[in-house]
Amino acid sequence: MPHTVIETPLEQDSARYDLTALRREFPVLEREVNGKALIYLDNAATSQTPQPVIDVFSDYYSRYNANIHRGLHTLADEATAAFEGTRQRVKGFLNAEDARQIIFTRGTTEAINLVAQSWGRNQLHPGDEVLISMLEHHSNIVPWQLLAAERGFTIKVIPVDSDGALDMDAYRELLSERTKLVAVNHVSNALGTINPVKEMAALAHQFGALILIDGAQAAPHQRVDVQDIDADFYAFSGHKVYGPTGVGVLYGKKALLEAMPPWQGGGEMIDTVSFDVGTTFAAIPHKFEAGTPAIAEVIALGRALEWMEGVGVEAISAWEGVLLHHATQAVSQVDGLRILGTAPNKAGVLSFVVDGVHAQDIGLLIDQLGVAIRTGHHCAQPLLHHFGVDATCRASFAAYNTLEEVETFVAALNRVIGMVR
Repeated sequence: MPHTVIETPLEQDSARYDLTALRREFPVLEREVNGKALIYLDNAATSQTPQPVIDVFSDYYSRYNANIHRGLHTLADEATAAFEGTRQRVKGFLNAEDARQIIFTRGTTEAINLVAQSWGRNQLHPGDEVLISMLEHHSNIVPWQLLAAERGFTIKVIPVDSDGALDMDAYRELLSERTKLVAVNHVSNALGTINPVKEMAALAHQFGALILIDGAQAAPHQRVDVQDIDADFYAFSGHKVYGPTGVGVLYGKKALLEAMPPWQGGGEMIDTVSFDVGTTFAAIPHKFEAGTPAIAEVIALGRALEWMEGVGVEAISAWEGVLLHHATQAVSQVDGLRILGTAPNKAGVLSFVVDGVHAQDIGLLIDQLGVAIRTGHHCAQPLLHHFGVDATCRASFAAYNTLEEVETFVAALNRVIGMVR
């Protein structure tokens, strides 16, 4: 590949985005698939991991593997400092007011379930309403359905327009004094639509409702400021932000977290335990972090966020915008191809169907040409059914993708469609 340096338009001087040097940090990008150079366009499912993040695991397990918070020896102190260092890193990444507002989970799914089972189980009753959007991932649908079946509240769905953007007029009409929570994603994993969550939060708060934001697809692509948004809860996953699987974050407003009961019981989340007088619980965030956590994964998450900030979140966002524009223009020339999700405000996700060709066939055949995309319902079955399809092909972009890869992807797509038809 030629040495590529991209000029990205930022607020002041143009930043130098050295794509070639950046790609060298990702070992997996050196491999071949079916005899072809790997082109990885499944970033909305899981982003790849740079070497500095990979190195965290070797460093932790070879130098200071120990349990955290409890030990007084050197290794325990070092592990605890590194673990809590990530909490401080996440605080800055989200612009949270206090590091105690940052709770480590296994991912966005567990974070949403934590809110449902702790806050929701105690605050939602018959007659109450929870608003979710048609754009939601199953992880922001099913937990509320399970709880609604038990607690008797009502779920209402915010519709989308033909472009895949939320119908904000309908949202305003759905809000009422019965609304207790709005649960919405910041960016749609299936379409790439960026939702106006700051406006949605302000409207929800006018009715005394809270807002929970699934930020799994926003955190990799744009700067997130939970104080500016005025989010009550915000969640994201490590493996979307160039970090490891099995770790994620729940941010919550301090007063809410302090009032919520623990979700899981065990070590670390207690203050005192007694057979005679019962148990008292630790302060936040530890009240919600029962048992030994994924220590190395949390430390690696901190390193991943440091890597993103080193590259520049705004620079990544700008480059992905270039990739999305180029890919959208190119696939629009493919005969019989229809893009799902054409909202004017989008992140780096391109979802499409091709007349007469099943998405799974495209996914399997394009893999033979070294191109990795996602096919299926993307854990967003209600949304796809709304658009009259059972599955789409989805190409999604990250900091390390190139214009050459986009061109190769489109050429491979045309070749596959020609083979099938």
